[in-house]
Amino acid sequence: MTASISKVIQTDITATASQWKTATWEDYLANRDAKNDDNIGLCFNCDRLLVIDMGKEGINHASINNLFTMLFAFWFSQTPGLIFSSLGGCLLEKPKKQAASPDLMVYVGSEYPTWQTGERRYINLEQWRVPDLVGEISDTTLTIDLDEKKYLYADLGIPEYWVIDVKGLRVFAFQLQSNGKYQECETSLALSGLPISLLNQTLERLSAETNGSAAMWFAQQIASLKTERS
Repeated sequence: MTASISKVIQTDITATASQWKTATWEDYLANRDAKNDDNIGLCFNCDRLLVIDMGKEGINHASINNLFTMLFAFWFSQTPGLIFSSLGGCLLEKPKKQAASPDLMVYVGSEYPTWQTGERRYINLEQWRVPDLVGEISDTTLTIDLDEKKYLYADLGIPEYWVIDVKGLRVFAFQLQSNGKYQECETSLALSGLPISLLNQTLERLSAETNGSAAMWFAQQIASLKTERS
């Protein structure tokens, strides 16, 4: 799979680089706080800004986005009492340094961001810990997500990063190493040993099924996994 990632990145590297612009944190704030900004994706890394016009969410992107929300719920339901929070789409900010808005975001455990009246509507990483897992659903942004965004999330110290390839119906999963770089992995740490291959099998079912049917199949498979491990 490593070779396939390299091939994807090299295919469109010029287009990827051209979308990042030299900018200040104030430029980022201006884009973040602009009116009618609901359909843009924002990333800021030190002195570079990425603004992506997402348009309205397409059927495939929406289907997979909702599928993974269901998968998270089914997976964590196997461990009664375990607390998790799914906050995909919320802005992550390290003020004046970095920012991103991942499609998927999971906090595991009791220390998760909450909003209080009067506070800004973003996750301030000077106030809250980083999420255990973030992910990007890549329909038209696969090159960016496997390249620049991967470096951004590594710099933010996110322990695990997933890129879901909408067209290829596959998941690229990475875990942060002690050297501060991501390495591709076959099982999830954030989701306590979930095989990435099972996620790929679930995605493949979307070729002929609804996301609801695929999620129910996933639930059956993880129930069997739990039985085998007992």
